[in-house]
Amino acid sequence: MPAFNLEAFCAAIQRYKITFTYVAPPVIVQLSRGANVQKYDLSSLKMITSGAAPLTKELVSFVHGKLKLKVNQAYGLSETSPMTHTQPWEEWWTSVGSVGKLFPNMTAMYVSEEGKEVPAGEKGELWLKGPNVFKGYWRNEEATKNAITPDGYFKTGDVGMQDEIHNFYISDRVKELIKWNGFQVPPAELEGILLDCDMVEDVAVIGVYLEKDHTEAPRAYIVPAKGQKPSEELGRKISAWLDERVAYYKKLRGGVRFIDEVPKSPAGKILRRVLKGMAEEEDKKIKAKL
Repeated sequence: MPAFNLEAFCAAIQRYKITFTYVAPPVIVQLSRGANVQKYDLSSLKMITSGAAPLTKELVSFVHGKLKLKVNQAYGLSETSPMTHTQPWEEWWTSVGSVGKLFPNMTAMYVSEEGKEVPAGEKGELWLKGPNVFKGYWRNEEATKNAITPDGYFKTGDVGMQDEIHNFYISDRVKELIKWNGFQVPPAELEGILLDCDMVEDVAVIGVYLEKDHTEAPRAYIVPAKGQKPSEELGRKISAWLDERVAYYKKLRGGVRFIDEVPKSPAGKILRRVLKGMAEEEDKKIKAKL
């Protein structure tokens, strides 16, 4: 496929009896929302593996309930050649929401902001070590020094935790965490919750700086569901819907903005820098009017 198209994707599975496919979370979103998906025979699929970005437990459960499709997760980076974790197929349901178990010959730990390893159940930055981890960045000693510890651990920049039975969870990127008055807000978590809202077709969340409050706050860029007309009233309804499902510090204090399409890379990752650029332009226009 030269580019992703939901119906062409489903038609190919039906025609060629495809048994296994790798996708990014936006594809899972489209499968869950696509009006014509159920007209295709997707029964040949034994497993869909999702990677490139965090995938919520709620979305996996919804797709399985609606289409009977099994979805597991995998994790890795270019710097790790690339995969380091995956959910064993037989465990896809018992550890929904995790990226699964660590690959053989590797070690890993979650580390606090103070540089100390945290126990199971506590969040930290994931550090990895193994024969598949790269030696460093080409002609960039400073970046290599910041990324790899003296004892060989690679600092992934991803935040998460592990449970007592060695399942690993990734919630967000360290650099993407929104810090509201000292609290950390993972944008991917809010996106996963908002995708369950009937008023939302697609969504991306970023942090915007509120000068009057002297702190960052979450802002949602939303593609409204069909039949929903973008308006301040719709924004208030969506914000109120989310307020009932999250802690007080995770509310959309940065507001709601409506867009035609969430900017994404070919791999399906949300291009937050594009949205941050939009937010900066909006701020400039507001200041120019004052």
